[in-house]
Amino acid sequence: MTSKNKKKIAQKEKYYQEKLRNKAMKMGVTLKSPETVFLSNDTKFGKNVIINPYVVIGKKTKIGNNVEILPFTHIENAILESNVNVGPFSRIRPGSFLSKGTRVGNFVEIKKSRLGKNSKVNHLSYIGDASIGKNVNIGAGTITCNYDGKKKNKTKILDGAFIGSNTSLVAPIKIGKNVVVGAGSALTKNVKNKSLALTRSNQIEIKNYKRK
Repeated sequence: MTSKNKKKIAQKEKYYQEKLRNKAMKMGVTLKSPETVFLSNDTKFGKNVIINPYVVIGKKTKIGNNVEILPFTHIENAILESNVNVGPFSRIRPGSFLSKGTRVGNFVEIKKSRLGKNSKVNHLSYIGDASIGKNVNIGAGTITCNYDGKKKNKTKILDGAFIGSNTSLVAPIKIGKNVVVGAGSALTKNVKNKSLALTRSNQIEIKNYKRK
């Protein structure tokens, strides 16, 4: 492709994006820095949607009422219900469903997963092929280990569970209602309702230690 053709494509996309942005703003969407936001023609917006700078919204995305998308976020083929907050630096991949009142924070990736009402994944986590119930708190550094090298496996976390920071959930696995998972755990077995689950080696302390 010649540089001339590349320039034409870029100009065409620029015009197309300006058209989409203007259409969104006429619908009531707030674009805080319109020239940095990239949209798709099939995106459906609710009322009182705020999109901050440097956001990309891909095809087949539906955004509900009172949603705010913070900077450097990428969303594609996903549904965001009302009162959802996403970003900054979040990636919402195809097949994801964020229920009413959910919060997805910075450096979080959601893939083909459903987050229940008022659940939170605030930072530094990967949630893939998972079903998350209501009022679940996912601590920083949590990973659903969904791929075993041959197939994708599912993680299920029921209502009210609290997943401590730096937890690995090796799928397939089910975490029951109101379970507390201790920080730093690597779980490979199902956990029953209202239980505390943790895997942790003993801490060793050597007194008066001197480096060689």
